[in-house]
Amino acid sequence: MSQVASSPSPARRINLRTPEVMEAVQAAVEAHYFSPLVERLRRAEGAVKFGDMTVRLAKQFGFCYGVERAIDLAYAARKVFADRNLYLIGEIIHNPDVNAQLSSMGIRYLKGRGKTLDLSPLKSEDVVIIPAFGTETEVQERIKNIGCQIVDTTCGDVMSVWKRVRQNANEAVTSIIHGKADHEETRATSSRARAKSGEAAHFLVVYDLAEADIVSDYIRNGGDRGAFLEKFRNACSPGFDPEVHLRKIGVANQTTMLRSETEEVQRRLREAIVARDGNAENFRMFDTICGATQERQDALASMLQNPPDFMLVVGGYNSSNTTHLADMGREKTPTYFILNAASMESAQTIRHFDTHRREEIASTNWLPSGPVDVGITAGASCPSNLIEDVLRRLLALRGISLDEAMV
Repeated sequence: MSQVASSPSPARRINLRTPEVMEAVQAAVEAHYFSPLVERLRRAEGAVKFGDMTVRLAKQFGFCYGVERAIDLAYAARKVFADRNLYLIGEIIHNPDVNAQLSSMGIRYLKGRGKTLDLSPLKSEDVVIIPAFGTETEVQERIKNIGCQIVDTTCGDVMSVWKRVRQNANEAVTSIIHGKADHEETRATSSRARAKSGEAAHFLVVYDLAEADIVSDYIRNGGDRGAFLEKFRNACSPGFDPEVHLRKIGVANQTTMLRSETEEVQRRLREAIVARDGNAENFRMFDTICGATQERQDALASMLQNPPDFMLVVGGYNSSNTTHLADMGREKTPTYFILNAASMESAQTIRHFDTHRREEIASTNWLPSGPVDVGITAGASCPSNLIEDVLRRLLALRGISLDEAMV
């Protein structure tokens, strides 16, 4: 008689955040990422002089609550499941130093060649960590079916967006998502925009105002359906038809986009719907920008009202929210988007990321002599210890001892 293989039993829920576990986690996290110096400067609430150099830290910068929670849960999982294999679906956040630290703790990454996801190493006894960006519904179901224990660190702000796009899907409203189509968070959100029983729901991802204008023009005037689908071939749901699925739309967003741009995307699309229909009944929108992202953008905007001589923006080059900070800074003053202190090779040469060319470049003669006013901020995935390293390196290049200056 043939035997039918039974499905793996679902992993039981385990509370990782017990007082005993979290006490150990907090000690380890602080040892790796905390900076008393940065906290001291944060409390100064403004400019701090070091010799003839003035340093200004943005009032809001660095780790946000969602990132802190994700890291805490990863550390807690390593402690609670000390005798089991731990895997991460990609990077837990967009910071190479943090991800390298997790690798050193024996947490492995489920990525194959070309950044594709490879679940083949997983066994039912393994533990899988879902990163702060979340993951696609199909991926999560595959992991559940294997029987793995799942530790979900998805940010609450991301899940709020999922709630909105699910509502759109349930009401046959196409979600227009302002974001990067290949970003982990946007892919996860897109999968929820399709999660509708019965008929398929749809989504379309627009990256910037130029793409929003293409969609707006099609809503108003129609156009070449084939050319439209070719333009958005990697940024729309299977079976998407602009003739049908732009009738009712709802705008959502990747939570780390620039708020002003998302608001402009919303405005242009709403105007297109009103121009076509005579009213806005077939348009909806929600405020789904991450609060921490907005706080960091607002803090930088405040600093740039009186621009420093130049800005240093610290964070991972693939960090969306950090990229927007760099773009904001560049509009007002010379701005260098750097990975860490090692990017400042000398007082003559700095390696930094060009957000338009999407590559690291080198600039020379970046650090002026004489009195100088420097602004520093960091993305929500950048830990304070890296900011301290940057500050110490900056002062060393000017021949200033930070320890003596802070006495």
